Amino acid sequence: MKVKAVLFDLFDTLLLVEGGNAFYTPCLQKLHNFLVGKGVDVSFEEFRKVYFEVRDAIYVEANKNLEEPHFNIRVWKTLKRLGYNYDLSDAIIAEATECFAKEFMKYVSLDKDAMDVLQRLYGKYKLGLTSNFAIPECVWALLEKYDLKRFFDVVIISAEVNKRKPSPEIFQKALESLNVAPFEAIFVGDTPSMDVDGAKNVGMKAILVLRKTSATDTSKPDCTNIKPDFVVKSLKEVPKIISDC
Repeated sequence: MKVKAVLFDLFDTLLLVEGGNAFYTPCLQKLHNFLVGKGVDVSFEEFRKVYFEVRDAIYVEANKNLEEPHFNIRVWKTLKRLGYNYDLSDAIIAEATECFAKEFMKYVSLDKDAMDVLQRLYGKYKLGLTSNFAIPECVWALLEKYDLKRFFDVVIISAEVNKRKPSPEIFQKALESLNVAPFEAIFVGDTPSMDVDGAKNVGMKAILVLRKTSATDTSKPDCTNIKPDFVVKSLKEVPKIISDC
């Protein structure tokens, strides 16, 4: 069956994140500086320690139920453990998250082939984006910044639907929005365990984009049994693969 829809992952597929997790400390520092300015009297070292304890506990639960709580919950829980009883809806929580996101955006750049590939596919196929990210507002801002939003018929961000890849629900939601069957769609992503395994488990074909990151290290034991339908070294290989399917 001819491919009717192409779905993409975002980070380290269309947009590249500089230096792996190098962004984390400066982003957390910006967040902490904002909170200190609002009267939170905690050292960065203590804040960082508690934040990562909270984040890691959320990750443990997320790995069990494949849910994606908004980043605001991390900030709120961290502050609560430090003795600050804000409501989750308080403006300080969302503003702290925004400080983190704005700094993170400085570490993100557009893949050199992304725009050309999307332009070549646009109009020939239905296009979708499915991204795991806890700050959906940041994803929308990046799509606006790099003029990518116009290409996509559907954008699914994990924290907006509280489901993360490889959960079948997030792929199915995208397919339903595009009104295509799984066998009529192909997914393009960089992470075997989330993008490839998740897509194939709902009946889609999958293209793995090899990146020099730990997430795409297919020699890892947990990745050896995950077999993409195609493997590419750059996005510019994707249009021909799809036209030949």
